[in-house]
Amino acid sequence: MTHVVDGNAVAEDVRDGLSDAIGTLKAEGVKPGLATVLMSDDDASATYVSMKQRDCEEVGIEGIHVEIDPDAPAEELYETIDDLNTDPNVHGILVQLPVPDHVDDREVLRRIDPTKDVDGFHPENVGRLVAGNARFKPCTPHGVQKLLASADVETDGKDVVVVGRSDIVGKPLANLFVQRGEGGDATVTVCHSHTADLESHTSRADIVVAAAGVPEFIDGTMLKEGATVVDVGTNRVDADTEKGYRLTGDVDFESAKPVADVITPSPGGVGPMTRAMLLYNTVKAASDLADVDVSLP
Repeated sequence: MTHVVDGNAVAEDVRDGLSDAIGTLKAEGVKPGLATVLMSDDDASATYVSMKQRDCEEVGIEGIHVEIDPDAPAEELYETIDDLNTDPNVHGILVQLPVPDHVDDREVLRRIDPTKDVDGFHPENVGRLVAGNARFKPCTPHGVQKLLASADVETDGKDVVVVGRSDIVGKPLANLFVQRGEGGDATVTVCHSHTADLESHTSRADIVVAAAGVPEFIDGTMLKEGATVVDVGTNRVDADTEKGYRLTGDVDFESAKPVADVITPSPGGVGPMTRAMLLYNTVKAASDLADVDVSLP
């Protein structure tokens, strides 16, 4: 029987495991703090930020939220980041992307103090990840690793295909899979929009990670019997519903499930883990900055 991994349950385990670490920090006078910065009038971005703030409240992390008018000069955002960098009550900084066109998103990422860069996208942190000495693993790739571990999926010696080469998921996840040690030691192929014959790669893979942002483009005919399938995508497609759309992943779940041994759904798979690992990174940042040893889940 196919094991459908419940991302909500695994994420709850991570949050529960953070409780002791947060308690240890508070006993030393340190309350982990996460600052979220929103410079957008996009409803989806506002929803994501509010969810992250709610997550913080539930686990005992101090949530600090800053909103900036999307028409404001870019310098206002940069100065806000500078202020948060020097605030001793802020241990993690997350600027919700995308930012307006007149703002250089690369400068936004460079501006964040790398010791508070809980997304893991500062150039210094990207370099540390590639070198095998990550300060923070990016939240979604780390969440994928945690999901695989929860399902006892071994990566050592396995053929892994990552479909998608984004800086947020595809590239860092491929790097994690090739690292030495737990969750790594895999042979990795990264596929993308210029891959000539995608199915020739996915059909031989022990583990397929779909992270291209294309609704249901991977189906059961493209998979090896007994594969592990991780669906990172969350896409809106038109539907005859009250909202006028439904959410779906990059994998055609119904055709893939009978073929796979292990599969993550979307929604309800990787998404909750991304949010949980943001909390994880915030607690780790607080521990590192305060020089207080804690046990992380």
